[in-house]
Amino acid sequence: MSLHATSPQFKENAHRALHDTQLQKALGNVRQNFIERRAVAAGNLPEFEALRDQARDIRDHVLAHLDLYLEEYERKVTEAGGHVHFARTAAEACDIIVGLARARGAKTVTKGKSMVSEEIGLNAALERNGIEAVETDLGEYIIQLRGEAPSHIIAPAVHLNREDVEAEFRRVHTHLDAGRDLEQPETLLAEARAILRAKFLASDIGITGANFLVAETGTSVIVTNEGNGDLTQLLPKVHIVVASIEKIAPTLEDVAGIMRVLARSATGQDMSVYTTLSTGPRRPDDVDGPEEYHVVLVDNGRSNMLGTQFQDMLRCIRCGACMNHCPVYHAVGGHAYGWVYPGPMGAVLTPSLIGVDKAGHLPNASTFCGRCESVCPVRIPLPKLMRHWREREFERHLAPSTVRYGLGFWAFVAKRPRLYGLATRIGMKLLAIAGGEKGHFRSLPFAGGWTQYRDFPAPHGDTFQSQWKKRNNGR
Repeated sequence: MSLHATSPQFKENAHRALHDTQLQKALGNVRQNFIERRAVAAGNLPEFEALRDQARDIRDHVLAHLDLYLEEYERKVTEAGGHVHFARTAAEACDIIVGLARARGAKTVTKGKSMVSEEIGLNAALERNGIEAVETDLGEYIIQLRGEAPSHIIAPAVHLNREDVEAEFRRVHTHLDAGRDLEQPETLLAEARAILRAKFLASDIGITGANFLVAETGTSVIVTNEGNGDLTQLLPKVHIVVASIEKIAPTLEDVAGIMRVLARSATGQDMSVYTTLSTGPRRPDDVDGPEEYHVVLVDNGRSNMLGTQFQDMLRCIRCGACMNHCPVYHAVGGHAYGWVYPGPMGAVLTPSLIGVDKAGHLPNASTFCGRCESVCPVRIPLPKLMRHWREREFERHLAPSTVRYGLGFWAFVAKRPRLYGLATRIGMKLLAIAGGEKGHFRSLPFAGGWTQYRDFPAPHGDTFQSQWKKRNNGR
């Protein structure tokens, strides 16, 4: 499966998503489950807000000294018997990994869940070279069968219902009994586990991502709920870690602190079920583990974000809390965003990596309600960063002319308080009269995008400024 950016078609993607009955049913699970679980988990930890501050400060410290920590991490990995490869671009990263696989005659590669591998198009690169890439995370395995990209960074198949998964298993697993019972989630899980067990045993190379890379020890850390990451790392002769450069953490103690907010923010768990630490290849007295250990560090545009307005985005620890709480994501799902990273974090990161000319719609796909920033475990100011991208889009004349002229007219009026007050008072009165007894509009000039799907309420009473003036003059 090759992932192609369709971010410029966000409006078309969103339109299809809004009319997809099955998708809308599946998205209900995001609204009902993730939000409530996070609130409970955070509420049960009195120091949760202080831990968010600590996590933010650690990430900021790393980004301010990223070159030093990358050098130290490389030194520690090398001391442990591993190898570090630096990739400036997605193509370089794929070439490195494909080169390692071909040099070892690999035919099958098992993979743990890795958004960076999606970003660089690793599966497609391996397949072009005759190497089978098998996703071992259950959600990733399901969408790989369907030829789809993840629709969520921690729950890649959240856009699917049980019936979708059953249909896919019956379509692909044709060697199994056609009359088997797949009515329960447990039976679907058991079937996937049996299929993947053979893949684990046959794998020549295991590839994982990394939640953290520890400069102090040269350790890669992954957190999972299925244990597939452990099997991916331990059974093959070669373990390759592919991670973006900002995943560095100074010490294991720093990682422990950040992990206290990671799972609570992501899935509402106190901790993920499995936390796996890998440091180099198998040592002489180890009973298992890979014979070779490689780390591919991917830049792919991130160094260009350092020292800019968008550096804060590099604090992200990929918990998915922003999209779990985003009303736009709830309405259209992850595939509408058209690339690897959906939701508010994708609306900031995607333009940074592929350009605002290709992803300019995404920063505009926000209500600016602020829920994303309020739940981010490392306090990324996502609405502010989306505003910065809107400014860049406007400055480069990438926004539609109607939007640019409309904003220009509004700015002209808004900069003149008396004119603004007069215009809003007149507008309010005219809308109130036109709204009549119904109190709303089914259609309205220049507001078709709103009235196509919902009524536009008619104003009642004075403007806010008029009410405020009356209230304060009466004191």
